[in-house]
Amino acid sequence: MKQMMEIEFTKHCVAISLMMILTCSTTAVSSPHVTAMFAFGDSLTDPGNNNYLSSLAKANYVPYGVDFWTPSGRFCNGKTFVDYIGQLLGLPILLPYTSPFATGTNVVRGVNYASAAGGILEDTGRHLGERFSLSAQVVNFESTLSELRSQMGDEEIVNYLAKAIVVMSLGSNDYINNYMLPSFYSSSYIYAPKDFADLLINSYTRQILALRSLGLRKFLLGGVGPLGCIPNQLAGGTASTGKCVAYANNVAAIFNERLKSLVDDLNTKYNNNDSRTIFAYGNTLGATLDILNNANTYGFNVTDRGCCGIGRNRGQITCLPFSVPCDNRKEHIFWDAFHPTEAVNRILAQRAYSGSPSDCHPLNIQQMALI
Repeated sequence: MKQMMEIEFTKHCVAISLMMILTCSTTAVSSPHVTAMFAFGDSLTDPGNNNYLSSLAKANYVPYGVDFWTPSGRFCNGKTFVDYIGQLLGLPILLPYTSPFATGTNVVRGVNYASAAGGILEDTGRHLGERFSLSAQVVNFESTLSELRSQMGDEEIVNYLAKAIVVMSLGSNDYINNYMLPSFYSSSYIYAPKDFADLLINSYTRQILALRSLGLRKFLLGGVGPLGCIPNQLAGGTASTGKCVAYANNVAAIFNERLKSLVDDLNTKYNNNDSRTIFAYGNTLGATLDILNNANTYGFNVTDRGCCGIGRNRGQITCLPFSVPCDNRKEHIFWDAFHPTEAVNRILAQRAYSGSPSDCHPLNIQQMALI
């Protein structure tokens, strides 16, 4: 798949890739407990994979990246949740899988496979063009694994994979760009919310176990955030002033309940044998609601509109090219119609890394890394 892509080199993409490589080689603090991090997800954590795809879901233009080195393809003003997790683990910023520099020794500390509009289901996000679904991201990891095997011996690669951290954050698009778009997808006519959540979890489980079969042993599974509170949903006008859209939050909560139960089931089954595997559930919904409900405590003043975008609450669509974002970005919870600001990503990452069991169940990333 990767070899068949038509890679278009643009100045800003080459610049960001070179800067990332420089970061990899000069500023990363080596951790004895964590060898690498591999990230799977959607636009919340896409580092620029969609830059190289024929997709409408791209963020490789200003004002995206206004607080980063350059517009890299991240749907944010700055760093993503995954970027901050890597920083806390002492790892460099991960290269996107589709980067022409993601080869050889450059992938030893990890790779980010996340793809905007991608979801757990194959069909999710199809109306936005090319994207990597979760199953495609797993296939892409297999390609990286072949590169790694060529650089390590059999015993070394087993130990390396066992100490790597896997961060998976998917499911949002399966609702926003599938279940909650009945004009494009029939899923909401076919499945009740509980049945759709079961469908997602069953498919998710297959891909998680596929990664485990390849040797990975430490998994953080991030839940879906409060979808009914994002500007895109508020722009619909169905919620009362100051309230979130209850239906969207409810379907997210159903998925999260299933995901947390899955973590418990997987830990029971795989956490006490020779190939011990550890799973943790990241309570994204709970953490984000806490930030929204206690915005002033966290230093936020704007909770219901994007820093850029158009329409009601700047929530109709993502940022348009060359649009002017707000100046007080650190006071905004949302960057655009769908995505949080860098300031929120930093908080969410810290809570997943060192938070209590209510943030990360049954253990946090820091505890996982030490095992």
